[in-house]
Amino acid sequence: MNKNHSLRLESLRQLISSFKGWGFLVPYSNCFQNEYMADCDHRLQWLTGFKGSAGLVIVLANHAALFVDGRYTVQAPQEVETRNFSVEPYSVDSIEKWLSQHSPAGQVLLYDSWLYTVQQISSYKKHLDPLGITLEPCDDNLIDAVWVDRPVRPCEPFVPHPDEFSGKSFKNKLEPILASMKLKSLDYMIMTNPESISWLLNMRSNDTPFTPSCQAFLIIDHGGGVQAFTDLKKVTQDVRNHSGDPVSWCEFKQFLDVVSSFSTKKVRVDFGQLPQKILDCLRHAKAEVLHETDPCILGRALKNDVEQAGAIAAQERDSIAVINFLAWLERSYQNKKITELDTVAELLKQRQKQTYFQGESFSTISAVGPHAAIVHYHPDPLTNTILSEDAIYLLDSGGQYLDGTTDTTRTIALGQPTDEQKDRFTRVLKGHIALASIIFPDGTTGQQLDVLARQFLWHVGLDYEHSTGHGIGSYLNVHEGPQRIGKGGHGAVLQPGMLVTNEPGYYKAGEYGIRIESVLLVIPLNSNFLGFKTLTLIPIDRMLMDVSLLTKQEIEWINAYHDKIFTKLSSKVDEQSTGWLQEATKPIKFSESSLKNG
Repeated sequence: MNKNHSLRLESLRQLISSFKGWGFLVPYSNCFQNEYMADCDHRLQWLTGFKGSAGLVIVLANHAALFVDGRYTVQAPQEVETRNFSVEPYSVDSIEKWLSQHSPAGQVLLYDSWLYTVQQISSYKKHLDPLGITLEPCDDNLIDAVWVDRPVRPCEPFVPHPDEFSGKSFKNKLEPILASMKLKSLDYMIMTNPESISWLLNMRSNDTPFTPSCQAFLIIDHGGGVQAFTDLKKVTQDVRNHSGDPVSWCEFKQFLDVVSSFSTKKVRVDFGQLPQKILDCLRHAKAEVLHETDPCILGRALKNDVEQAGAIAAQERDSIAVINFLAWLERSYQNKKITELDTVAELLKQRQKQTYFQGESFSTISAVGPHAAIVHYHPDPLTNTILSEDAIYLLDSGGQYLDGTTDTTRTIALGQPTDEQKDRFTRVLKGHIALASIIFPDGTTGQQLDVLARQFLWHVGLDYEHSTGHGIGSYLNVHEGPQRIGKGGHGAVLQPGMLVTNEPGYYKAGEYGIRIESVLLVIPLNSNFLGFKTLTLIPIDRMLMDVSLLTKQEIEWINAYHDKIFTKLSSKVDEQSTGWLQEATKPIKFSESSLKNG
């Protein structure tokens, strides 16, 4: 933390005291619950210097803590001055424990009710009430009051997303929602999730980095009318023509006034997405509030035939870009001083050559050596490192295309890897293959499959502190629910048409990191069983494989996968990349006597 961060913390504490509070909650969040936010919404980073994409800070009169999940346990202490902020695990139980140690009973914690969902506040209150700690909303965000040079909120116009990419019109998507509202005698449904709204309206925007979603709120009435609330400078005539008569476009500042008029009306909301501020307004208006999961979440997760075809095509073009990059990397890194930031620029240049490319789907993780052990490391001018021989290089990146969103990770050996690195890589690879190959019955969740990816690391007492897979949008958020593959939680049942990543890993702090990630499509098989189709077509580094740990079936899977890549893409990659691809996809030769159990 630099001097500015220390001064910001002190200014915030003085303001908390003036509001008669004991503390203030600073989440990584905005009123839309975006994963990737505009600069003006990065209050947590402004206060602490932490650059992760999830977290919470609690500032008390004499103590402060940054709560982060397992992805950031290495990164956070490097970016935050731990003399001012302790770094704690991010869970409600951990927050309760920390507050019980540092906050006396009877104290008030202030928070901005626009930035927390109803579900989050309910969970916090359940844990804090026994401690005698009260959560109290404040009218204005206290960070904004002391953030004197806060950036201006971007105002990018919305862009119609044609049916040729969405596969389904706005009218067709709206019909089942209206039918459900009629069945339950609802007057209104409020939607606040930008990805759901963008998917429903078939609109996209560049309001936020990496995710082309529209920053808006929606109110649907039982008669089929739709009010969309946003900055009207974003709404062009093309947007009005595309949305048609059912949609009335309104200024965002009108939203609470409309909600305040819902006296005695029956209103459907999703407490997992709805800001507490809106529920407070509905209750004050004496509306009848019904909580149900946003119906668009499952709708956008189940990719239709057009979206599936788009995902396959986008993954193929993206794989071509990454293959061209990897071939360039091998040609360049030994003779030139190639840095992590150089690789980010070169990969972007390769993606920009591809049809329908719109931008990156997240900030590229380009990490060599110890940096690769930081799960969500992003190079900057201060940390930028030259790619040297005898190191492991990890590249996690993705693209946004009009027909799909991509996310892939490959780990590359620069020079000769150690026996330990090969062992760890091969155990990760075995888990990757086990998950990609599994056939499972209808009704299975990702949590039930997670052990497949971890089992070979568990055999030697190792693990990784992130989920194994997440859903992916269709030219939307690179991280999309409700499906996921991981240890905890209650994920959705995997269904045909869903996309999910397969990304086991291993990280040795201060030395190296390994991850292998591909995108899978859930496909129907027979007799009520499902399987996965791997869409990512990028070779897996054979230099890092300990073949003696692989079974015959695993080697056959690798050879078939590499043969498919070469057959599909050898004529499509750059001419100077063909030789690299041919070498990278050579079949592994094996003899039964060389195999042993992993």
